[in-house]
Amino acid sequence: MTNVAVVGSQWGDEGKGKIVDWLSNRADVVVRFQGGHNAGHTLVIDGVTHKLSLLPSGIVRKGKISVIGNGVVIDPYALLKEIETVRANGVEISPDSLFIAENASLILSLHRQIDNMAEAARGKGKIGTTGRGIGPAYEDKVGRRAIRICDLVDEDLLSERVDGLLDHHNALRRGLGAQEVVKADLMKELLDIKDEILPFAKPCWKVLDQLNNDKKRILFEGAQGIMLDVDHGTYPFVTSSSTVAGQAYAGSGFGLGGIGYVLGITKAYTTRVGSGPFPTELNDETGQRLGERGHEFGTVTGRKRSCGWFDAVLVRQAIKIAGINGIALTKLDILDGFEKLKICVGYEYEGEKLDYLPSSIKIQAAVKPIYEEMDGWSESTAGARSFDQLPENAVKYVRRIEELIETPVAILSTSPERDDTILVKDPFAG
Repeated sequence: MTNVAVVGSQWGDEGKGKIVDWLSNRADVVVRFQGGHNAGHTLVIDGVTHKLSLLPSGIVRKGKISVIGNGVVIDPYALLKEIETVRANGVEISPDSLFIAENASLILSLHRQIDNMAEAARGKGKIGTTGRGIGPAYEDKVGRRAIRICDLVDEDLLSERVDGLLDHHNALRRGLGAQEVVKADLMKELLDIKDEILPFAKPCWKVLDQLNNDKKRILFEGAQGIMLDVDHGTYPFVTSSSTVAGQAYAGSGFGLGGIGYVLGITKAYTTRVGSGPFPTELNDETGQRLGERGHEFGTVTGRKRSCGWFDAVLVRQAIKIAGINGIALTKLDILDGFEKLKICVGYEYEGEKLDYLPSSIKIQAAVKPIYEEMDGWSESTAGARSFDQLPENAVKYVRRIEELIETPVAILSTSPERDDTILVKDPFAG
């Protein structure tokens, strides 16, 4: 058996929650390695719906260890509220089942405030931030002024770290005409949560190394999607962290080479939330039909997702960048009843055909999709648990996707229910 990393191969919202939950039944440890509470995973277990943002999906299963790695930026108040909500659903959470990297950076109230102020100042150039302070927290981390969980242990050290943080933020706030942050208020904010957060703090790199040596199966859970990666996504309309599979190592302190299989969660069509280019977007009845049938609203924000046809070019690019070994194709059932289906097989830009999405903002916004059309199916695929239960044209659609993205389908999901899943290859088998 091997360790597995799960990442989104599009713009997020691909259905990672169900797949990670399904895989976590086979894992001993589940690790979040990037992002913040802007990510949202919805799990339906025994009729109970759990909406998770910071907590790894394995938290809802007894006997599993959940880890929030150093690559995650953590809003402590949001985390404590999420723990309280999940506990209210009957899930036990303790320092024995949840470990948080002691070197993880914190999201503070000043990050949320500056996030919203900066987005408002962009006017028409808004990038679609969730306003939860994730971007500014990552900026402080890279700028070496972040407050980390381990800083909470020593109040004198914490005071020094807050001074350095406020030197930057208050200068920024003065420039935006905003009221400065009072140090005493920020210190109180941190000291108030210290005793609740610190019991979960661990040297997670060390914990993971020991668990791996003990032959425990580890599942690394990514957030968002490859096309929102800060380097490889549709910049600047991206998230503030690296969403590729390689970040599983850096964002958890896990030794390079310890992950044997990368699974890319891939929706059978395409969706996007917020601003930015979307070559196959459908601003018509078809796009609306996909959104309504797929219940395309963000788990965290409730924002409506734009919908479009499957973009094989984009997914193939994500697969190459992230080193994806196989995909989990989700929401195939949403395509039931479409007479015709289209797949984007290339782009056209100023008369030139492209087989990838260039990095230029101008080109990304201007490319036109080149479509291949296929016959749809009228039969239902909802709840299918084997390929034999799928309509012939649905199988043809899946096989054509495999050809175009040059990667096999390892898992096929046919409804939000955990057991409505066709397993072609167990990722943990390597």
